[in-house]
Amino acid sequence: MRLPPIPPSDLDAEQRDLFDTFTAGIAKQFRGFQTAREDGALLGPFNPWLHKPRIGRAVWELTEAVSACDTLPENARQVAILATGARYKAAYELYAHVQVARDKGLAEDKIATIAAGQRPADLSPDEAAVYDAATALNAGGVLPRPVYDRVHGPFRPRGIAELIHLVGLYAMVCTTLNGFDVPVPEQQVDPTP
Repeated sequence: MRLPPIPPSDLDAEQRDLFDTFTAGIAKQFRGFQTAREDGALLGPFNPWLHKPRIGRAVWELTEAVSACDTLPENARQVAILATGARYKAAYELYAHVQVARDKGLAEDKIATIAAGQRPADLSPDEAAVYDAATALNAGGVLPRPVYDRVHGPFRPRGIAELIHLVGLYAMVCTTLNGFDVPVPEQQVDPTP
């Protein structure tokens, strides 16, 4: 971990305001995985964002905007997020969204296969279209027209836009996590006296 988590008592005013925003949003949106140490210092991507509050606030606003979209069914959203986390091999992202996908009802075998970087054989047609699009976007280059059309068909322009923004957001989250070498919580050491 390249940026030490900041205990709440060490936050400056700008960081404190963002910390309060994060903790309120985390309580509302992200349950089932560890987002803070015992001393209250935030983990995951939240810690790097606190180190640069102006960027952190912008990313959080984007996260909330993308989270508020409702065109894609939840199982398809989780497939896209897990495919992105697997592509980037972002440990904390996979740790967190494996739990979220479970909570949202995605089958355990699908979760395990996607987290391992593979395409499950039993994806529904919509899940398969989303998986293929997320995988193609994460590989770089223009999204191939046949893949675009497979997502556009059931989800129309709003759904494909939502998917593209979702994959882009989580690619950025994964880049943040990997750039700062953010591990899963049990690999993060508590502060020493």
